[in-house]
Amino acid sequence: MKKAVRKGKIDANPHFKIENIVASADLGVELDLYAIAKSSADVDYEPEQFPGAICKIHNPKTAILLFKNGKIICTGAKTEEDIKKAIGQVVKIVRNYILKKS
Repeated sequence: MKKAVRKGKIDANPHFKIENIVASADLGVELDLYAIAKSSADVDYEPEQFPGAICKIHNPKTAILLFKNGKIICTGAKTEEDIKKAIGQVVKIVRNYILKKS
C-alpha cells in the first residue's frame, strides 16, 4: 500500500530498489566487431546506428556494449555479482572468436 504524500513533507528515509548498475572495463585488445557479431548470435553490430556492438546476455539479463578499442560497458545489472558473470560471458565470446581466428 502506498503512503499518502503530504504537501511539503519529504520522507527523510525513502525506500529504494536498485534497478540498474552500469560498469565499464577494458579488455586490453582491439576488437573486430564485425567478426565477433558474425561468430555469435547474441552480438549485434550495426555501425550506421551505433559505434559499438551490443551483446545481449540472458543470465543475468544484461547488455554489454563492445567497442573497437576493447572497452566495454555493462548495463542492466542489479548486483556486482551480475556484472562479474556478464563480463565473464562476454570474455568467453571474445576468446572464442580469437581462438577461431588463429
